Amino acid sequence: MAAAVGRLSLWLTSRVHVDRNRARAVTAPYICWRQQRVCCSSRLTTRQYSYDSRDDLKVRYLDGEDAGIVVVGINRPKAKNSISKNLVNMMFEAVEDIKKNNKVRSVILSSLVPGIFCAGADLKERAKMHQSEVGPFVSKARALITELDHLSVPTIAAVDGAALGGGLEMALACDIRIASSSAKMGLVETQLAIIPGAGGTQRLPRIIGVSLAKELIFTARIVDGKEASRLGLVNHSVEQNDSGDAAYLYALELARQINPQGPIAVRMAKLAINQGIQVDLSTGLAIEEACYAQVIPTKDRLEGLAAFKEKRRPHYKGE
Repeated sequence: MAAAVGRLSLWLTSRVHVDRNRARAVTAPYICWRQQRVCCSSRLTTRQYSYDSRDDLKVRYLDGEDAGIVVVGINRPKAKNSISKNLVNMMFEAVEDIKKNNKVRSVILSSLVPGIFCAGADLKERAKMHQSEVGPFVSKARALITELDHLSVPTIAAVDGAALGGGLEMALACDIRIASSSAKMGLVETQLAIIPGAGGTQRLPRIIGVSLAKELIFTARIVDGKEASRLGLVNHSVEQNDSGDAAYLYALELARQINPQGPIAVRMAKLAINQGIQVDLSTGLAIEEACYAQVIPTKDRLEGLAAFKEKRRPHYKGE
């Protein structure tokens, strides 16, 4: 691996228009992850994070054929899953746990409350904050959503209900968004004489384009799942079912399609896309090459070749 990275560095020195430092540095977090990987059990694990006897967040590590899929469920029914200090702290802990677990292959962000994904900031709690507390809280919420964005594995937002303000910003930080046709989505902060403060002004235009993003934010417009799909805000819109979890079930099927793929390759593909889209094409191609170099020495790559030759399903271990 070191030799491959060294060859890449040498090649980069001959490129005039490439951001060499960025291309070389892009795989550093992955290399660190491989060196410090933690072996964890793949059995079904449920972690419940409670505060004042409330289970605001439930995290399930699925088992059996679904091992590797993590379902993060927001559960604040009395507050419409709004983002409180407590929820932010619990989600930070959940994200940290996921980052340390090398068995995780995908994450589904969902709601356990029918008809609601996340209604945004907890305005009742916000109203009790001193003015000096608001800025730090928004900064911490922004940092949480950035951590969600930076997870190395694919993330899927299952939007089965209203996703407003910070709730939509959480979904925007995911790689893939699935919404029920009846879901309601919008960055509505201008109604409160503020602006989206957890990445909405940056991620929305990158997803649907600058002009449409301005229209939605300036007008605080709310769209349903079907229109969100037409705008490119979500990948898929599905008809809601009687149990109110159609988007979650679709997200679970997507996660199941990701599961059998080479986990290191999926992580490197995500890294190459996320980093490459932010730079010029020449630098992006160098980032792709740096990421490709990381899969060459893996046991999974050899397993894939052997499975193809032997006409059988590969069994990848993330090694």
